[in-house]
Amino acid sequence: MRIRRSSVIVLVSAVLFVPGLAACEPGGVKTAASQSPATSTDPKQALLASTLEIAKGNFSFAMRGDGLAGEGVVHLPSNGARVQLTTGDAGSADSVLAMDMIYLGSDSWIKIKGAGLESVPGLGQLATGKYHHLDKTKIKGIAALDFDFQDVDPAGAAQLTQAVVDVQKTTADTFTGNIDLTKATDSRLVEQSVIENLGAQATKLPFEAKVDPQGRLVQLTVKVPAVGQTAAQDLQVTYSDYGSAAPPVAPPASEVVETPASVYDLFK
Repeated sequence: MRIRRSSVIVLVSAVLFVPGLAACEPGGVKTAASQSPATSTDPKQALLASTLEIAKGNFSFAMRGDGLAGEGVVHLPSNGARVQLTTGDAGSADSVLAMDMIYLGSDSWIKIKGAGLESVPGLGQLATGKYHHLDKTKIKGIAALDFDFQDVDPAGAAQLTQAVVDVQKTTADTFTGNIDLTKATDSRLVEQSVIENLGAQATKLPFEAKVDPQGRLVQLTVKVPAVGQTAAQDLQVTYSDYGSAAPPVAPPASEVVETPASVYDLFK
């Protein structure tokens, strides 16, 4: 997630994180791929292997950190996905921006709402309270609007686990250790400015990962210390419903309008 708060239009483009921004092989390290998550005894290899199930593309997820919260589902059997994001101060309605993107087969839709959208040139056309149907031929090559089903991990957990510098298995379902965020810049969970602000501290931050009885990753938390005026925070992603996620559904026709041609230019 590369959040930029200098303008709403840049923010919209940035927080619409899309699997595929990092063209990495799903699942990451090949040595981990040769093992099943439940049987690997080496802590590092078990942690790497815990992300393999994500590549199968059938799960629900949630993310939070750096003023952003998100949740959704990836469902490869239906060639579908849904991403819902909210950014801003939840205690101040004037600063909250919410987005809902649905992908299903050859169709996709986007709904954006938030105070001040009408004042942003071009974006006001999306502040209708309805879902805007996206023309697939017009969003091709626009990463902020498209979804790459070849790389379905919303947070880049495989990249994050590869950046671990030391790890211990502290309980049957918990791993702890340190991670070098400078080696995980392809992860959508980490904004580049966070890494830059941390300086040398970014090379060794504490993390905690939890797995289910099958050894699949269910939660990954990176603890980021306070820097300057920025308070300490947790960057966290959770995964659930492996193999049984509910597919997204198209919005009702009564809630859909076509996207104005000029809107596509905003994201190019």
